[in-house]
Amino acid sequence: MDASEKTVHADGAVVVFNELPAAQHRKIGTAELNVPATLNSLTIEMVEQLLQQLLVWQRDSSVVCVMISGSGEKAFCAGGDVQALRNSSLATPGGPCVEAENFFAREYRLDYLIHTFGKPIVVWGDGIVMGGGLGIFAGASHRVVTETSRFAMPEVSIGLYPDVGGSFFLNQMPAQVGRFLALTGAAFNAADALYVGIADVFIQRNQFDTVLAKLQGGAPATHEAMSMLLASCMLATADKKIATVTPAVGNIESHIDTINALCNGDNIQTVFERIATLQTDDAWLLKAKKTLLHGSPLSVLLIDLQLARSVGQPLAQVLNAELLLSTNIIRYPEFAEGVRALLVDKDRKPKWQYANIAAIPEALIESFFSAPWQDNPLADL
Repeated sequence: MDASEKTVHADGAVVVFNELPAAQHRKIGTAELNVPATLNSLTIEMVEQLLQQLLVWQRDSSVVCVMISGSGEKAFCAGGDVQALRNSSLATPGGPCVEAENFFAREYRLDYLIHTFGKPIVVWGDGIVMGGGLGIFAGASHRVVTETSRFAMPEVSIGLYPDVGGSFFLNQMPAQVGRFLALTGAAFNAADALYVGIADVFIQRNQFDTVLAKLQGGAPATHEAMSMLLASCMLATADKKIATVTPAVGNIESHIDTINALCNGDNIQTVFERIATLQTDDAWLLKAKKTLLHGSPLSVLLIDLQLARSVGQPLAQVLNAELLLSTNIIRYPEFAEGVRALLVDKDRKPKWQYANIAAIPEALIESFFSAPWQDNPLADL
């Protein structure tokens, strides 16, 4: 079966785990996100199951590598279950929002584990990879894209910001690309992902079973062995230019000069105005502009400041800062309103707290970066 034909498991498991026999009496751990009806959006149950199973496999010397994928035809993972987060926010306005805050803490702990796992982890990024899904994808040692891969961090549309380590990996992208993607929520594809360094290998989606079989036959226990094995499957040259079967042409590389010109400089008001007044017929840039203009003004400022403060910081420090910011955001009404407008009532007419970024008090922005508790739950990372 290829990636578009993966079965929906009748046992109702939200994550399906398997240990496949491999060469030299070793095993391959596989985890399949299994809620295709919600595009495999992450729930606390899914996060906990992944976290606990990965810890088991990390300690098990017979498990030499792990592969994570998503069930269904449309998505690896479209993000976190933001409606559940909204419900938690509404239940205790001003906080603590126990369920939502616990979800963020456990999700970020999972992301950190994937980044630091030690053994090779392959994530099969087929279809939609957004938000929390991109957090899992970005942390893997070997990140596979296919011709259907579609990425985005569109949190500006719901009063949030690109978390799950986004403050870390967006800052590693070329020049001003991370800033542009974070502010505009612009979608990007496999070619773009390879260009910005968030993906490693392009493999045609119908080669999923071939890759699994090669993993079993090769039992790659090191990152180098995994890279060589995937190179034998991939349909791309060593310099990552797509060869035989190609995804759609990317947008980021062809627009890099425009992106850099729009987002260069320290003043977010200037950057915002450049994008807001951009005159172009280019559909990709126009959509990015529209998303920014329709997004939360508060998010725009929080996104930009969080990225700026995270430059050069180690991942553990970034995730600590993200948990602090996410906790403060979930206790504030902006996020709940953004989710209402986009996903609950679906009127796409959010009533943001402020009409524009110039109207937001600096003291309010700074308050989002003040610790809401004595001890950060991720301080032990």
